[in-house]
Amino acid sequence: MNESVITEWNEADVALAGESLGLLEGLRTTRAIRRLKPDPVPLSLIRKVCEAGTYAPSGGNRQPWLFVAVSDESKRAKIADLYRDVFDAYIAPAVEAAKDPNYPEVKRKNMRAAMYLAEHLHEAPIHLFVAGWTRRGAPQSQALFPAIQNVLLACRAVGLGASLTTAHRGHGEEIDRLLGLDPEKTPSIALIPIGWPKGRYGTPTRRSIDTCFFVDEVP
Repeated sequence: MNESVITEWNEADVALAGESLGLLEGLRTTRAIRRLKPDPVPLSLIRKVCEAGTYAPSGGNRQPWLFVAVSDESKRAKIADLYRDVFDAYIAPAVEAAKDPNYPEVKRKNMRAAMYLAEHLHEAPIHLFVAGWTRRGAPQSQALFPAIQNVLLACRAVGLGASLTTAHRGHGEEIDRLLGLDPEKTPSIALIPIGWPKGRYGTPTRRSIDTCFFVDEVP
């Protein structure tokens, strides 16, 4: 099933999307995709990937997560402006360092992808925010980040491009209020821009497991 070429989604299409991808294959081939098409994404498909997020573990099975899918064009434009305000300052040292001819090409490639996302964030058809109820005055990150990983894996399975960013937290209170979230009780901790990918999924570069796997003790 080639999800990217379906023009009219029905309930059966959504139900079948991603169901045939093997778990380990999905784990090995999920990578950050920051170049996204502006084409619309069915909200029913976003609901499906968020449902996958709810199967993450959480302490005491508290399930503190909230998922806010922003498709409204004016809100996405506002969010993108606030995001760029933070991102531009964050990326500036890397831009300066990349002027060195010896700067690693892998880092240069990653930087360009991150800059592309920031420049085109308003075009991403869905800004998915993951938020959650605080406990004892702190976000329940130990539950929310596994849920986020589930969402990213589910996006991979159904053919959507996605990546994880937290740069919006620089204007977190303003963005949370824009989304109807309480910055004190239900703050967002992550933004996942989602859309149909311009690139392809593939196995990301990773160091060998032999460099970080030990039995009984680290020598």
